[in-house]
Amino acid sequence: MTGMSGRAQLMWDEAVTGYDFGPDHPMDPVRLALTRRLVDAFGLDREMDVVAAKAAGESTLRLVHRADYVEAVKAASVDPRAADMSYGLGTMDDPTFAGMHEVSALIAGQSVGAAEAVWRGEVSHAVNFAGGLHHAMPGGASGFCIYNDASLAIARLLELGAERVAYIDVDVHHGDGVQAAFWEDPRVLTISLHEHPRTLFPQTGWPEETGADSAEGSAVNVALPAGTGDAGWLRAFHSVVPELIADFRPQVLVTQHGADTHFEDPLAHLAVSLDAQRAVQVACHELAHEYAEGRWIALGGGGYAVVDVVPRSWTHLVAIAAGREIAPEAGIPEEWRQEVFARTRQLAPARMTDGRWPVAWKAWEDGYDPADRLDQAIVAARRAVFPLRGLLA
Repeated sequence: MTGMSGRAQLMWDEAVTGYDFGPDHPMDPVRLALTRRLVDAFGLDREMDVVAAKAAGESTLRLVHRADYVEAVKAASVDPRAADMSYGLGTMDDPTFAGMHEVSALIAGQSVGAAEAVWRGEVSHAVNFAGGLHHAMPGGASGFCIYNDASLAIARLLELGAERVAYIDVDVHHGDGVQAAFWEDPRVLTISLHEHPRTLFPQTGWPEETGADSAEGSAVNVALPAGTGDAGWLRAFHSVVPELIADFRPQVLVTQHGADTHFEDPLAHLAVSLDAQRAVQVACHELAHEYAEGRWIALGGGGYAVVDVVPRSWTHLVAIAAGREIAPEAGIPEEWRQEVFARTRQLAPARMTDGRWPVAWKAWEDGYDPADRLDQAIVAARRAVFPLRGLLA
């Protein structure tokens, strides 16, 4: 680990848009292309190093994934009709397509490359918004995810000598694959804020999931009631995350910023605005500087409102990492709006806000309501984990 550069890095290769499950699948790669174009429209590409990392090789993939699973992905990539469904391949969520292994390994390589650059001190921050594919398991595909780039980035950090890595996941779905990968490893603290498993895939992420006996308190789950909006979501984040990060003092912070918490997202039931998503991105950036000497790897994730939400949310993320925040009230460049219409025949949003900035929430220290479902979720998470870490619940 060397001295930190103040420079930020954007991981990008146009080939990642080949991560395409087909025209009827909600994971439309246009969300990646439109995000990249919006980043350019704001000139952010001139404020950071744009890097195309190489695809993750066999030895890198096997830091997390079983060899037999990698071979199954390769086979399905050559002949999609021969997919082995016992590995989660060829399902409705994860249909196979030609070249699937190559593009999945490329996305993984971008996140691993980001981790290497940050750990070596070449840059302070690195963003791979094509990444955050947090459901893939060591031995199987799941939830639109083939290779778990977030887990692979963390595993590479550990391989390079990191002793404490914190992972914060604010996707609407539980970060189950990352939790599973490091369930027994006390060097990795995984924190996931997500819609309650009673109402949403993958039906995991209960507060009682706190890590193996060898790593008790290293997994944290805040299971939010359906319908949670800005104030509740931010209250939950600030009532749990900063205190744990302050205690753990990670050397590197890895964050996953799925945009599917948004009230327009078609696949989930939270009611969070773009402005609240931006507020959490800012908070993660600040936590990285306060506790991890600025080392921050930021990833994308879910998000299926592919025009209105995802490009704006992740462009804010890139701007924050680049040190050139975009004001929420900023107008969106007309050339991007025209490209959106040309590509999708949808009208693009006009501003970088949902009109809810600044967002406010009630601090946990100001008291809580034991009858409130949101506060019950916070209490459950704190009581499950905080005592295991020597903190007051």
